[in-house]
Amino acid sequence: MKIVIPGGTGHLGRVLSRALAGQGHEVVVLTRRDARPEPGVRHVRWDGRGPGPWTAEIDGSDVVLNLAGRSVHCRYTRANLREMLNSRVDSARVVGGAIARAARPPRVWLQMSTATIYAHTSGAPNDETTGVLGGDEPDVPAYWAYSVDIAKAWEREQRLAATPHTRKVALRTAMVMSPEPGGAFPMLLRLAGLGLGGPVAGGTQYMSWIHDADLIRAIGFLVERDDLRGPVNLAAPEPLPYRDFLRILRTAAGIPVGLPATKWMAEIGAFVLRSDTELLLKSRRVVPGKLLEAGFEFTHPQWPAAAEALVQQSRRSPTPAT
Repeated sequence: MKIVIPGGTGHLGRVLSRALAGQGHEVVVLTRRDARPEPGVRHVRWDGRGPGPWTAEIDGSDVVLNLAGRSVHCRYTRANLREMLNSRVDSARVVGGAIARAARPPRVWLQMSTATIYAHTSGAPNDETTGVLGGDEPDVPAYWAYSVDIAKAWEREQRLAATPHTRKVALRTAMVMSPEPGGAFPMLLRLAGLGLGGPVAGGTQYMSWIHDADLIRAIGFLVERDDLRGPVNLAAPEPLPYRDFLRILRTAAGIPVGLPATKWMAEIGAFVLRSDTELLLKSRRVVPGKLLEAGFEFTHPQWPAAAEALVQQSRRSPTPAT
């Protein structure tokens, strides 16, 4: 198959493009900047804002997997939030336009979204059918609504696109655990190694996650299953409280102690790391209802075994040159 990946030079893009090319697919990554060559991956320039020669790659392709959007790993300033919104909405709009104008449109458009769209909760888990969308929860910082609004706008742009011959799937993705440098897992492992892998603000908030091997397999599953469309949660079936998540990670890495952090300590740490505490403090309890109902089987459904595997992979794989 020919698979076009707009925005495929980030962390997830590298993981997915490498895996898909390794499966023998023709992979074309649309990028706004020069990218390091990858075996079996062709890079084509685009600006993520308007049509151009890149649209010829969409015409005749089999799958479009749109990952484009500014990283959420930043301070949530007004300017950064605006860029997060615009980069996602603009890219979805131009991808939808290219598919609509294609003489031979792709059969499926997979659009990255986020599990952050669901409400902050430690109660019933959120699936695609009964899950509660966030934005107006009591007792959470008001600015957390921005992330939810961005996710809703992202999905709305795909939903409204006039692409009657192309099936559309919104990938509500949990935190992806991968040994690939630049992602969440190496950062968490590094913090744990510094003795900072204890509970944050009590640690009762839920962590939803997915192993990168299951992410790759789920993408392939969704490509093949013509009956699956609309929002799909990409998350392991057993989310767990953050304190347990970190304790299990420390055990897998052989790290005996993890110092706890209060909310104000987390604020300081997020400021130093140029990130935002929402990524740590929001309780994301998300389960993959549609995938499980459709018969998808996770290779890493539980965190203890997944953490062990990821730690071993991290120790075997040297950090690639940048």
